[in-house]
Amino acid sequence: MNYKKATAVAIEVGMQNSGLAISLATSNFAANPLATLPGAIFSVWHNISGSVFASIRRRGAKNANEYIEVKEREFN
Repeated sequence: MNYKKATAVAIEVGMQNSGLAISLATSNFAANPLATLPGAIFSVWHNISGSVFASIRRRGAKNANEYIEVKEREFN
């Protein structure tokens, strides 16, 4: 899997997991509304950490592209 696809999959899986946590807590612990709180906190954290992760990966992609360009120039 290439760099861009791996980044997209990593972010998407994390987003689905936070939604799943809230959904499962709502359906299985309806008597206790606070059961959804960990999933909600995780959702907020995921948005913050996902943005940071995407920024790091974007910088890494730029660095990886620069590295590839340098290596191609060395071979030519």
